[in-house]
Amino acid sequence: MAGRYATALFELATGAGAVDSVKADLDRLSALIDESADLARLVKSPVFSADEQLKAISAILDQVGISGLSGNFVKLVAQNRRLFALPRMISDYAALVAASRGETTAQVTVAAPLGDAHLATLKEALAAQTGKDVKLDVTVDPSILGGLIVKLGSRMVDASLKTKLNSIRHAMKEVR
Repeated sequence: MAGRYATALFELATGAGAVDSVKADLDRLSALIDESADLARLVKSPVFSADEQLKAISAILDQVGISGLSGNFVKLVAQNRRLFALPRMISDYAALVAASRGETTAQVTVAAPLGDAHLATLKEALAAQTGKDVKLDVTVDPSILGGLIVKLGSRMVDASLKTKLNSIRHAMKEVR
């Protein structure tokens, strides 16, 4: 369902020449939802009626200056009692925008923050592999101990120290 809404919004935005402005508005709204527990509760909770959600989300949109196609879309989603799926709609819309631009996103998990030079090298290597412009979504997870895990589309490369140590531990158990 979220994909259908995102596709409809993308087609409308493309027709209106507003793909980038809609993406910027939705990114801003997504950041607000991530920052505010109350807003996240409003979006996800089925306790609020459609009218309550519509009034609240309309006030928030007016306050932050999101109007036009983006604002009307979010209000329609609230009116249709689909506000719970809004975060997914936003991510699906971003994926459609990226696909239309020939971009792809790689999820990278590292043990410690990477420097700009390392990020640029990784981005270049992934771009050479895919033939597309690659955007990196970097997550720091100290539990992998070292190395990195890269997820790009349906492929995943796990070159973490934790995985290598587990492989060695498993191999040593088989020897006994």
